[in-house]
Amino acid sequence: MAEIGALCVPRSRFRRLVPGQRRVVRALGLLTVLVVLAVAGGVTAGWLYLRSVDRHIERLDVFGGMPPEQRPEKVVEGPLNFLVLGRDTPEDGGTSSRSDSIVLVHIPGNREGVYAISIPRDTWVTVPVDHAGRPDVPAKVNAAFAWGGAALTVRTVERFSGVRIDHVVEVDFAGFARIIDALDGVEVVIERSFVASEPPYRPFVQGLRHLDGASALDYARERHAFPDGDFARIRHQQELIAAMIGKASQRDLLTDPRRLSEFLRATAAAVSLDRGTSLLELGWLAHDLRGARTTMITSPSAGTGRVGDQSVVFADTAGAGRLFEAVRTDRLAGWAASNAAR
Repeated sequence: MAEIGALCVPRSRFRRLVPGQRRVVRALGLLTVLVVLAVAGGVTAGWLYLRSVDRHIERLDVFGGMPPEQRPEKVVEGPLNFLVLGRDTPEDGGTSSRSDSIVLVHIPGNREGVYAISIPRDTWVTVPVDHAGRPDVPAKVNAAFAWGGAALTVRTVERFSGVRIDHVVEVDFAGFARIIDALDGVEVVIERSFVASEPPYRPFVQGLRHLDGASALDYARERHAFPDGDFARIRHQQELIAAMIGKASQRDLLTDPRRLSEFLRATAAAVSLDRGTSLLELGWLAHDLRGARTTMITSPSAGTGRVGDQSVVFADTAGAGRLFEAVRTDRLAGWAASNAAR
């Protein structure tokens, strides 16, 4: 599995972009549920089934309390921006959750591609929340989710990027494992042999390997075993997403009613959507995106360092500014082409 990213190491320069899967396109774990509908393309029973699945998806109150004047303006009408959050709930039964995966998915107005921009969870940003009596707290970007869930994360990412978010998706990491099991596992290329740093301390052997849900989850979480830490974790999550998209696109899944139902219900159980998002509307969107390509990018970094006792990632302000300006103005294809040559 080739690495797909504009920047996956703590340096300010860009790496070459590699196009993602060229099959029927879906963006990230949430949109895997739309694979079936995009391929099936207009089968009435499929849409009716999707409507029944939609009723079981948890809804998030994200945008209701956000004053419009405090949000970025929509510069161009037509493109859509999704914020996809990977939610990791403690296995010990604790109530606090953190967001270990933050991805801004941009769908251009011409529907000729999908761009998934990963923001490293340790990126040092300003969180616009009255926390401990202080407004606008400097912190890691994933602190926003711990303090205020998806709503505060949207405000933080909008402040950081200047991009207006249209829709929000939360994907539960435990549910992520169930989706992979419903696909009968996925194959990825393990870049180096290592032993996971968390119980059950699962060993991974370099090379092409078949992963079930539990092992894929351990692989997606691991960072301590790699020199580039969180950047390796982002890279591996991108690889798993690409593998899931490829597996979900296979015809044997689409023609097996039992597996198809298990896959759709596992996805619905793992996903939460903002109240303004309908799976039926997303289904039409996926239909429009058939044949497009997915490009995965990592928000430019100026390296890692420490703030007090915290290890953090410093954003490359200039590089990130150019990237997110291309998102705002719906010119990300030009940005990608320009940086592919570097």
